[in-house]
Amino acid sequence: MFQLQIKRIYQPIATNDGFRILVDRLWPRGIKKETAQLDLWAKNIAPSPLLRKWFNHEADKFTEFAQQYQQQLTQNPEVQSFVELCYQQLQQQNVTLLYAAKDPCCNHALILQQWLLKQFE
Repeated sequence: MFQLQIKRIYQPIATNDGFRILVDRLWPRGIKKETAQLDLWAKNIAPSPLLRKWFNHEADKFTEFAQQYQQQLTQNPEVQSFVELCYQQLQQQNVTLLYAAKDPCCNHALILQQWLLKQFE
């Protein structure tokens, strides 16, 4: 059974990363596109610019941010093909959702990971 993982894009690339997807809308600072070894940049799956700016990585806003981001995912027409792609890749290898945020406990990749796992049920 393969895993849906998340990790910061600044962490070293690992062999068990499998299919690597950047899930940030903005390209991460200091990362060269040639060395990122991405399989996909799913910027349209990330929170809207308005929601991202409102959240501003403030932990006390995380619960409301999570609810609003999940609502955006549900309404996003590109999400269904993204869910299918992730599911197909997970049949063959791990899938790693990459993000740039500094806080590993308070970022949109965590929400996306949990949301995707519910879609696979």
